[in-house]
Amino acid sequence: MRKYKFIDLFAGLGGFHLALKELGHKCVFASEINPVLRDVYHKNFSIFPKGDITKINSGDIPKHDILCAGFPCTPFSKAGKRMGRKDKKQGKLFDEILRILDHHKPKFFILENVSNLHYHNERKTLAYIKRKLSKIGYEIASNIYSPHEFGIPQYRRRVFIVGSLSSLKEFAWIDKYKVKSETNIESILEKRKNGFISISKEQKHCVSVWQKFLDVLPATESLEYPIWAMEFGANYPFETKTPFTASNQELGKSKGVFGISLGKLSREDMIKLLPTYAQVEQNEFPDWKKRFIRSNRELYNKYMLELKPILPLIKNLPVPSWRKFEWNCNSGPRIVKNYILQFRASGLRVKKNNFAPSLVSPKTQIPIIGWEDRYISRKETLRLQSMEKLKYLPKNDTAFFRALGNAVNVTIVKLILKELLG
Repeated sequence: MRKYKFIDLFAGLGGFHLALKELGHKCVFASEINPVLRDVYHKNFSIFPKGDITKINSGDIPKHDILCAGFPCTPFSKAGKRMGRKDKKQGKLFDEILRILDHHKPKFFILENVSNLHYHNERKTLAYIKRKLSKIGYEIASNIYSPHEFGIPQYRRRVFIVGSLSSLKEFAWIDKYKVKSETNIESILEKRKNGFISISKEQKHCVSVWQKFLDVLPATESLEYPIWAMEFGANYPFETKTPFTASNQELGKSKGVFGISLGKLSREDMIKLLPTYAQVEQNEFPDWKKRFIRSNRELYNKYMLELKPILPLIKNLPVPSWRKFEWNCNSGPRIVKNYILQFRASGLRVKKNNFAPSLVSPKTQIPIIGWEDRYISRKETLRLQSMEKLKYLPKNDTAFFRALGNAVNVTIVKLILKELLG
């Protein structure tokens, strides 16, 4: 294989660098705006990345054969506001990539972003990207992959866009490397018995409360919707109107969170006693919200006697989001601690052990190994991103997990580049 020179834009921890280095290629330039990650990158690869790419002249970047860029995903992510190119801070950073490609015309490029970029703005965003790349002479292809498809127990769908100045007729995507067997998170867990970060007493209590909730329900009762305990006992209007459109008299006859009566209160105080998701100024709730509210009220009415003793325990949980519960293990035993857990804004999420949820920037969403009452470790998260060869890492846990959440998976990148470069 020919040895190429490459540049690494929005470099982060250097996932592209690791992949290309393993394939025998040489990095001649890197750019990363975060000073902590620039320092870590320098220690790992002996190259000190430049800073803000918008302030770097194209002519100051060395000649190269491959451009790599995992450009910021916030403008396109479902977890964000999805403003796309209207995001003044990060929405137009693709244009910086385009500027450098147009100036240097490297033979190849590879870009990575969240899978929603593929669908964003009715697919107009991806069409814009491809149109601009084609205009400066590149043949382009794109596809979506997740590590769990290649034997790595993490569900993390990402779109990859590759380009070449010559034909891509000989290029093949990496579906032939997919594994048929199901992954299991235990394959990446450390075997040591201590030294992990345990979950708090309050979190353990939350887990036990939701276990009691499961214990009083028949195993045959389907929980294919999020549990919003605030709806247990509530009867404010939601089907044909919302609290926003209801009159004071109608609201006064209703019950809010956990069945609290709204009578004889000011409208402002009545609204405060509704779930936050029902306080919005909407004429009508979307169908999905109606379905969730309806399902929760029906569940409570069906098992009112069984759930009444559990209700005060849920109500007294210290964090409002903990009063929500997502059970994603309908085919398995109903034992919360048997699974992977996450404390999310949407509630305590419980999912099967086949793969970890996608690593994301917020430290609060780090996966928890339920049967060990502890967070997944640094080494384990590195394995999920195929980055265990990195020697130096951010010392601060928040910075570390943010960087891992933004990183590319090295195994997938390496497989794609192997096919692209020939």
